[in-house]
Amino acid sequence: MEPEVWRWIWLVTSATFVVGEIAMAGTFFLLPFGVGAAVATVVAFAGADASWQWLTFVVVSGGSFAAVRPLARRLERGGNPIGVGAGRLVGETGVVIADLTPDPEQMGVVRIGREEWNAETPDQGHLAVGTRIEVLRIEGTRVVVKPIGGETEPG
Repeated sequence: MEPEVWRWIWLVTSATFVVGEIAMAGTFFLLPFGVGAAVATVVAFAGADASWQWLTFVVVSGGSFAAVRPLARRLERGGNPIGVGAGRLVGETGVVIADLTPDPEQMGVVRIGREEWNAETPDQGHLAVGTRIEVLRIEGTRVVVKPIGGETEPG
């Protein structure tokens, strides 16, 4: 294979790894290989032999992978510090603003912070307006709640 061909192979490989990392956001698995391919591209454009390009790719990719893995593990272990998505509501407290009833045709409503959510209890029990609640889990577009010690807010 001609030496000039390797320049373009490394450039396309680098772009492929970086785009792949973007598509698999949060994994940090393909990024080190993209970095290795990018450095190999520079070495190829500098006119180095293909064996030096491959050596550069392997060493830089390995070093990048070793550097990024601890960060990826820390991010995975840390969960979601910002609290994005409905899962952030689990454990939060709120108040019933429309009775939760055992009737499956009528969904109760709770206010959690500034948001209003359709709600039900785990046992399909009744909770009156003003009852303070805690969110147990999210099921689709509704929250499953339990009363907090029989407290009610003044209505």
